[in-house]
Amino acid sequence: MKYSNDKSAGRRVAEPVQVYLRPPERDRLERLTAKLDTTKSDVLRRGLEALEGQLSDPERHPVLGIIGMVSTAHAPGIDVARSHDEYLAAMEAASWSSRRRVRGGRGSE
Repeated sequence: MKYSNDKSAGRRVAEPVQVYLRPPERDRLERLTAKLDTTKSDVLRRGLEALEGQLSDPERHPVLGIIGMVSTAHAPGIDVARSHDEYLAAMEAASWSSRRRVRGGRGSE
């Protein structure tokens, strides 16, 4: 059977594509294939669809996902838009005290 890109033929034929993957990428593809219980081709197709969605739909842009995540509960009085570094430092400091409580009140190990 000869493959054709002619869409007027009324049927769509998959086009083979060769992709060279480095070992970490190949491992990632294997993990996703197993986790999703599907084929490597399906994982790659879904990845293309997700990437296209991120690039073409501003609502799906990863950066927009952080909107609304900022809370001044850990840093009252900080204008996060102007002082984001101060906010992040306050969040980190708050995480230190919660880690000490989890470890039983001991200092750093």
